Amino acid sequence: MKIRIILFIDAVINLALGILLLIFTPGIIKFLGVPSADSNFYPNILGAVLFGIGIALLIEVLKKREMNTGLGLWGAISINICGGIVLGLWLIFGNLSLPLKGVIFLWVLVAILIGISLIELIISLTRQIDSN
Repeated sequence: MKIRIILFIDAVINLALGILLLIFTPGIIKFLGVPSADSNFYPNILGAVLFGIGIALLIEVLKKREMNTGLGLWGAISINICGGIVLGLWLIFGNLSLPLKGVIFLWVLVAILIGISLIELIISLTRQIDSN
C-alpha cells in the first residue's frame, strides 16, 4: 500500500511539472523565477514526456496487482503518445522556421512515436480480448 501512495505522489508531481512545462509562458517563467528559453519547444516536449510519465505512474497505481512490475507497456504508450502529440502540435502551430530536413526528421519522429504506440495499444487490447 505504501508503494501506491508514493507512486501516486510521484504521478501528481510529474503531471504538475508536465502541465507547467506544457504552458511554459513568460508569465510562468517570471512567477517561478526560472531561466527563459529562446523557444518553448524543448520545455513543451519535456512537459509532454513528464505528463506521460505521470499518466504511466497513475496506471501503475491503479493496477489491481500488488506486484510492482514497472511502468510496462501502458506506461510506454502514454509517454510516447504525449510526446508525439505535443511534437506534432508544435510542427503544425509552432512556426518553427526549420529547414526541410528538420521538418521531415521531426514528422518521422512523430509518426514513429504515435505509430509504435498505436501498434502496442492494438496488441495489448487484442491480448485482453483473447484472454477473456
